[in-house]
Amino acid sequence: MSASSSETVINITGLTKHFKDLTAVDNISFNVFKGEIFGLLGPNGAGKTTTINMICGLLPASAGRIDFQSRGLKEVKSHIGYCPQENIFFPKLTCFEQLVFIGNMYDLPPGMCGERAGYLLDLLGLTGKSKVCAKKLSGGMKRRLNIALALIHDPHILILDEPEAGLDPQSRVLIRDFIKSLSQEKTIILTSHNMDEVDRLADRVAIMDYGKIMLIDTPYNLKNSIGEGDVLEIEILEASSDKTSALISKLKNEYNVILSNNLLIVKAIHLVDKIPAITSSIKEAGLTIKEIKLRENTLEDVFIYLTGRMLRQ
Repeated sequence: MSASSSETVINITGLTKHFKDLTAVDNISFNVFKGEIFGLLGPNGAGKTTTINMICGLLPASAGRIDFQSRGLKEVKSHIGYCPQENIFFPKLTCFEQLVFIGNMYDLPPGMCGERAGYLLDLLGLTGKSKVCAKKLSGGMKRRLNIALALIHDPHILILDEPEAGLDPQSRVLIRDFIKSLSQEKTIILTSHNMDEVDRLADRVAIMDYGKIMLIDTPYNLKNSIGEGDVLEIEILEASSDKTSALISKLKNEYNVILSNNLLIVKAIHLVDKIPAITSSIKEAGLTIKEIKLRENTLEDVFIYLTGRMLRQ
């Protein structure tokens, strides 16, 4: 967080959204503080996008409240910038024209529209593409332009839905650095199913699944909440369920173990010293090891601890 402020910008209480028989968001409550990057982490279908669509006013809530600390601002929604997961453009407009057009929709003075458009294109490394139609841009450039469109009216709150989705590594780093720089002056909410993205960016994280918030805390505290120790990932070649079941039963006597498809996840303190014994048990069970990886706790481990399954499933 850019400041140690605990001033609440958004207060969400009992937020719920039903689509006929489906409950997409189920009675969730949380606060977003001024100047923080707040991450909503969860698999596809967890309710993240539905939640931010209600915050933006794009969807009505079935129940609950969303209260903004607007400080007397007449129109709260005009002080929110929203970048959806799918890039949205006017196909026949240049990058500069896109920004000026959206600026006009927010009733910015004509001179300010052009000034803000030029400033944002420069800030996002798109100055050389100002006269190019958006449909001709690369994927990374389209994403940057979509973020610029969300910022044209200089909002206090920026909401980003999967900001790094579908990007190459270089574009991901550029957008990640840009989001960090924005947090010095804006409050940011971002959604993602990418645990590394949220871990690097967010000051606090809410882990969502099946429309519910399971846990909210800083990434550091969340990772520490499941205990000390390292994580060993062992990919096993396809094997019978009888063999893997027997192996899990044996290993669970000494370790915290989860089997997801053919990936065996083992957690323990001083795990590096235990690798020979673990691999011997696997071989004795008649199984073949394809790959071994030792790492520290991640946010996905927190999700596995809470749900018993991997985030990607």
